[in-house]
Amino acid sequence: MVKLNKIYTKTGDDGSTGLATGERRAKSDLRVEAYGTVDETNATVGLVRLHTDGDLDAILARVQNDLFDLGADLSTPAPADGTPLPFEALRITEAQVTRLEAEIDQLNADLKPLDSFILPGGSPAAAHLHLARTVCRRAERLIVALTATGETVSPPGVKYLNRLSDLFFVAARFANDGGKADVLWVPGGTRDA
Repeated sequence: MVKLNKIYTKTGDDGSTGLATGERRAKSDLRVEAYGTVDETNATVGLVRLHTDGDLDAILARVQNDLFDLGADLSTPAPADGTPLPFEALRITEAQVTRLEAEIDQLNADLKPLDSFILPGGSPAAAHLHLARTVCRRAERLIVALTATGETVSPPGVKYLNRLSDLFFVAARFANDGGKADVLWVPGGTRDA
């Protein structure tokens, strides 16, 4: 269980931060950037939730909890030498990915297929969901870049972010009156304006 009595510790004054394993890393480290961007995604979902209720809000509440799980997952790298951690690390699971897929299908069930790209906007909830989608995509790119350096990341964590950005897209359409208030891109539509 987490217990926070004192918020400032001064241990990061040298530009480093501690991972869940106790290892110190630079605050500019790619792993720290990745879980920091997951945290940014979560904060953006908090803004979205100012404009949601019902089933969509319940989905987003679960997502916020999952994003904390993902942050814990990312802040607990598996040892490079393959030795087990002295504790059980919290990891994103395939079940969390599968739940996202079911929620995407649920929100998408009554939406008409698109015949144009959508511009971010419409209702306040939809606009914030599009922002959450773009921040989520950045977190995903950072995690993929992290794995390219040879660092380990749980595969379900990468899948989770990929599905989550899809959920945000579909949820934005859902929040735009079931897609009726979507703002459609008109290719070249402003060239002569």
